[in-house]
Order: sequence, then structure tokens, then C-alpha cells
Amino acid sequence: MKHTIKLILLLLLTSPGLTAQKSISDSAIFTHLIHGSLSMQLPGNDLAGRFGQFAQVGPGYMFKTRTNWILGIESNFIFGGVVKNSDNILQSIATSDGNIIDAEGTYADYHFYMRGFNAMARIGKVIPAWGPNRNSGILLTLAGGYLQHKIYIEHRDKTAPQITGEYLKGYDELKNGFVSNIFLGYLYLSNSNKVNFYAGFDFSLAETANVRPYSFAERKYHKGSFIDTFAGIRFGWFIPVYRRAPKEFYYY
Repeated sequence: MKHTIKLILLLLLTSPGLTAQKSISDSAIFTHLIHGSLSMQLPGNDLAGRFGQFAQVGPGYMFKTRTNWILGIESNFIFGGVVKNSDNILQSIATSDGNIIDAEGTYADYHFYMRGFNAMARIGKVIPAWGPNRNSGILLTLAGGYLQHKIYIEHRDKTAPQITGEYLKGYDELKNGFVSNIFLGYLYLSNSNKVNFYAGFDFSLAETANVRPYSFAERKYHKGSFIDTFAGIRFGWFIPVYRRAPKEFYYY
């Protein structure tokens, strides 16, 4: 996500089109759109076998052309609190009642979470409709990029060596691969530049593979690929970067 923010700033500093030559209220204009988004997702296929619902949040940058084409990049942090079949993850090192004995001889305190991120490039089109100007309307985009997710074992005290350091990699089921995304929603850019947002539905499809060669939980080497899908509702808030056209024109 840090690299995404740096790339956004670089694009803004080097782009020649920061100044709009026309008013947003009466024309489709070129503009830079910095945005942050939040989405709630429901997993499907192989992803649903491991995780429950999760959220995504992250920054992005897009620019809209005078013909209402959209091009951009984005990155999202993935987090969730539902890990399915969590009782089986540490069963090979747990007691008969499902606990982990730490170095002090007491039960270790730990929790399971979903963590991950994605980074994608996006292209799409704004179809003017139901808005205050020709820059607002139905937004349809396609995106593709990189996806990574894993089981995160939170053990703050770090008193149990079985689930600290390099040992965690044997249980996290880290997977990554190519992800594609389709989004259909509505984009709104106000004439006053005070309210600018987008909202809609998106669907993602990824083919992932295990990064770790061996699973401590399953006691076997990993092989094969997985089909991970997730769909949900996304909302984003824009900060447009353009200069308003002057209200008065002079003719000679």
C-alpha cells in the first residue's frame, strides 16, 4: 500500500493535465481522482472453505478522460475475523482439549484471523446518467492484478515457541495468484466539488496456489491450485484534482 501511495503522488506530479479547460457542470472533463474505498465481501469456492465474510480497505488513483474513460491503480488491505475449521489448524501440537502449552506451562492465548492484500490496475467507462453533469453516471470497470491471503495467528505474548517466528509459516496457508475483478455501480461528481463518491457491486475471481511447500497442520506437501471467488458491496470517496474554469470569459 505504501508503494501504491508513492505511485499516485508521482503520477499527479508528472501529469500535464491538472487543469481542466471546461466547467464540470456543463462538460465532460479530464480529472485526477484520488480515492479511498471500503467493501464487504462474501467468499466463494475454495476461499469459502477456509474463511467467512471479510472486508477490504485501501487507497487508489484513477484519471477520467474527456470521453469518460477510467484508468487507474489501487491496493486493498484484506481483514476478517472468521476462520473456519480453526480447531484443526494446530491440532498436531495441541492438547486433548485443544489448547497450546507455552514455555511457562500455562495455556497460550492466541486468536485466528484472515489477512491479505491485493493490488490491481483498472480500466472502465462512465456512462452519463442520473447525475448533475456529464461526469457522473453508471460506472463499469474491469481490473486485474495480484492477490494474497493467509491465516494470521495472533499470539501477542509470544510465550509459546510452537506458534512464534518461523513456525507460524507452517500453519498460515499463505496463498497468492492472479485476480480479476468486475465492478458495476454509480459514480457521482458534484458541481461544487463537495460530494464525490462511487458505490456498487463487485465480483472477483482468482487462481491461487500455496506459497509454503509443507503444511504442518495437514502433515503433507502442498500441491495444486485453488479457485477463490468473492463478491460484495464497495463504497469509495473521491478527492478530484482539477481547477475550476473561470466564470467570466473575455473576447477580443
